[in-house]
Amino acid sequence: MTFKDSSKPALDRAQHLLSLMTLEEKIGQLIQPFGWKTYEYKNGQISLTDSFKEQVENGGVGSLYGVLRADPWTGVTLDNGLSPKEGAQAVNEIQRYAIEHSRLGIPILIGEECSHGHMAIGGTVFPVPLSIGSTWNVDLYREMCQAVARETRSQGGVATYSPVLDVVRDPRWGRTEECFGEDPYLISELGVASVEGLQGERLDGTDSVVATLKHFAGYGSSEGGRNAGPVHMGYRELLEVDLLPFRKAVEAGAESIMPAYNEIDGVPCTVNSELLEELLRKEWGFKGMVITDCGAIDMLASGHDTAEDGMDAAIQAIRAGIDMEMSGEMFGKHLFEAVRLGKLEPEVIDQAVLRVLTLKFRLGLFENPYVDPNRAEQVIGSDDHKRLARQLATEGTILLKNEGDLLPLSKTSGTVAVIGPNADQGYNQLGDYTSPQPQEHVATVLKGIRHKFVDETQRVLYAPGCRIKDDSKEGFDLALSCAEQADTIVMVLGGSSARDFGEGTIDLRTGASQVTEHSWSDMDCGEGIDRMNLQLSGVQLELFQEIHKLGKPIVVVYINGRPIAEPWIDEHAHAILEAWYPGQEGGHAIADILFGDVNPSGRLTISIPKHVGQLPVYYYGKRSRGKRYLEEDSKPRYPFGYGLSYTKFSYSDLKVEPEIIGVDEQATVSLNVTNSGDREGSEVVQLYISDAASQYTRPAKELKGFHKMNLKPGETRTVNFTVGAEELKYIGKNYKYVVEPGLFHVMVGRHVNDTLSADLRVREV
Repeated sequence: MTFKDSSKPALDRAQHLLSLMTLEEKIGQLIQPFGWKTYEYKNGQISLTDSFKEQVENGGVGSLYGVLRADPWTGVTLDNGLSPKEGAQAVNEIQRYAIEHSRLGIPILIGEECSHGHMAIGGTVFPVPLSIGSTWNVDLYREMCQAVARETRSQGGVATYSPVLDVVRDPRWGRTEECFGEDPYLISELGVASVEGLQGERLDGTDSVVATLKHFAGYGSSEGGRNAGPVHMGYRELLEVDLLPFRKAVEAGAESIMPAYNEIDGVPCTVNSELLEELLRKEWGFKGMVITDCGAIDMLASGHDTAEDGMDAAIQAIRAGIDMEMSGEMFGKHLFEAVRLGKLEPEVIDQAVLRVLTLKFRLGLFENPYVDPNRAEQVIGSDDHKRLARQLATEGTILLKNEGDLLPLSKTSGTVAVIGPNADQGYNQLGDYTSPQPQEHVATVLKGIRHKFVDETQRVLYAPGCRIKDDSKEGFDLALSCAEQADTIVMVLGGSSARDFGEGTIDLRTGASQVTEHSWSDMDCGEGIDRMNLQLSGVQLELFQEIHKLGKPIVVVYINGRPIAEPWIDEHAHAILEAWYPGQEGGHAIADILFGDVNPSGRLTISIPKHVGQLPVYYYGKRSRGKRYLEEDSKPRYPFGYGLSYTKFSYSDLKVEPEIIGVDEQATVSLNVTNSGDREGSEVVQLYISDAASQYTRPAKELKGFHKMNLKPGETRTVNFTVGAEELKYIGKNYKYVVEPGLFHVMVGRHVNDTLSADLRVREV
C-alpha cells in the first residue's frame, strides 16, 4: 500500500491514507485530548484508561497534549509521576495500543510543553526565554534547543509548543518571562535558532521535534498588559513588528504555528483567515500545521462572542485554517454533525487532515513509532545539559549597577549574609511552565554561595526576611541579626511564577522549611498573573530599607519574570544583578558572577522604566512619542541593550564603506572594539539604523544587527556588519517592503543610547 511505502513522498502517502479513512477517523486526527488522562500509574505499573482505549477504537486520536506534563494542573507530582525511563515506556504503550487497535494503525502525535526545558519529571530546567534573550547568544540558544529536543524525543514527544515569539510592549503582562524581549529583530534571530535547534536537519531524526511558533499574533500587545486582551494595532505595525519574527521562523522551516487568544481589530486570531490563509499560507508559503491554543475555539462562543454556539465556533475555526484543536472539545463534539447537517463541506476537513498526516509521515512516526527507554534515562537531565543550563544562566544575568566596583566579591573578605525571599526558594527561580523538582536538583543562590565557601560555610549566614507577597514582617529580626554580623549583604529579591507544588513554606523566624496544612502561593507573575505596577510585592522594599540602615555594602540580586521598577533600590543599592528566572543551575551561575569566576555579559532585551506610569517605554517608539510627563521625562531607568561588565570596552574608527549605495547594493560597517580594562570579558556590539526621512513614520532607532564576542585585556578586534536592503527596508505603500532613497544614520555601540554614528545614503534609482 502506498501509505506504508517509506520510499514515497510524505504528501503522496498522506493522500493515499486519507482516501482510505472514514469521516470519524478523519475527525479523530484533528483532536488532541489531554495526554496525562490516558494512563494510570499505580504500584510501579502503567495501564491505559478505558476511556482512551474506547476513543482509539471508535475512530482514533490524532494527537495527545502533555502526556508527560507534570505540574499542579495535571496533578502529576514527584510521588506519582513517571521517571524518564517510565515516561518513554508509557508513550510506547500509548503508541502501541493506537497502532494495534485502530483500523488503519495511525500513530499518535505526542505534543509537549518545552518553553525552557521539557516539562516532565527529570527534564532539565533551563532559564526562561527572557533570560535567554538577555544572553544575546544565538548559537548557545540553538544548542539549548537541541538539548530540549533530545530530551523530549527520547521519551516519544515529537512536537513542542515553543518558541514564544511575542513582542513585549507592556511588561505588566504576566507572560513577559516567556518572551525574549521587546525587539522584533532580536526575537527573529532567536526564533530562527529555535527552529533550527528543535527541528534539526530532518524531522524524522532521533533528536528532532516540531517547533510550534506562538502566539500568532500581537499577543504581547494586549490592552493594559492583560492576558489575551484586545490588541489595537494598525496593519503596517503588525507586519513590521509583531509578525516579523513569525515570518523569519516560517522561512527557516517551522512546521507548526499556534494562533493567539486575542483579537486584532475585532477579529479573534483563531478565526482570522486573513492571517492564517492569505498571509501565512498564500503569501509566506507555510505548508505546516495550525493548532489552536487550549480552549481557544470555545472562547469564540463564550468570550469573544463571535459564534452562536460550539458548532458555529468549530465551523468558523476549521474554515479559517485551523487544522487541530488543542484539547479537542469543539472539533470532537461538532464536526461530524456539522457535515451531516450540510453546514460544513467534507473537503474542508480533508484539507486539515492531510496536513496532520503529512506531518506525521515527515516525522517518521509510521516507521519508528517507539523509543528506547534506556536512552531516555541517559540523556534526560544529563551533566552536559546541566552545564549548558549554567552557562545560559551566567550569560543571561545582567549587571545593572556596580558602585565603587563592589563586585566581584572576594572569597576572603569576611562574612556574607544572604537575605531575601528568593535566596533559597528553588521553585521561585524556575519560572512558569516548570515540572516538580527535587530540592537537590535546584541550585539556589544560597546554595551557590555556600558552594564557594565549601570549607567555611559558617561565613555564610541566611535569613529569608519575608515572603514575596505576604505583608508579614516577622522575619525582619532574624534578617537584621544576620546582616549585623556580616561584612557584605546579598539580598535576593524579586517575584515568583511558582505554582503550588505542595512543598510547604518557610518559617520566617528561623529560615527553616515547614510543612503546613495550608498551601501558600507567592506567585505574582506567570500566565494569567498580570499586574497594575512593577514594584516589588509584599514588604520586600521595606526589608531592603531596614537592612540599608546598617550602612553595609548591599548587593541586590533580582530573580523575577518581568522588569522591576524600584527607584529607591536603584539609588541606594551598591550593586544590582538582574537574573530573571535563571533555571535549575541559577544559584551557581549567580555565585560565579558575584565572586568573579565569570564576568557578566548579559544585556537587557527589555527597557526598564523608572515608574510604571512611563509605559510604554520600549525603545523603538516613533519620533512623535513625546519627551516627558509633568513629573518625569520618558526615558527608561535602564535602556534596551544595557548591561555592565567587570571590565571596560572602548569603541573607535566607525566606518561605512561605501557611503553611498544603490537600493540593491550593500555597505560594510566596521569599527574597532577594545577591552581597555584588566579582565577578560564579553561585549555585545549592537547595530542600529535610523531612517532620516521616510514616506511613512518610522521608529527613531531599530536594532539591525549584533555581535557577541570575548576579548582579553588590551585586545582589539574589528567588527563588521553588512547593511543592505534587508536592514533598510520597511513596509511602505500598499503594505509592501520598500527601500527608499535618502539618508540613513548608522549607529553602533554598547546599548541603544550609547553609540557612535555615521551616515549612509541610498541614491535615487
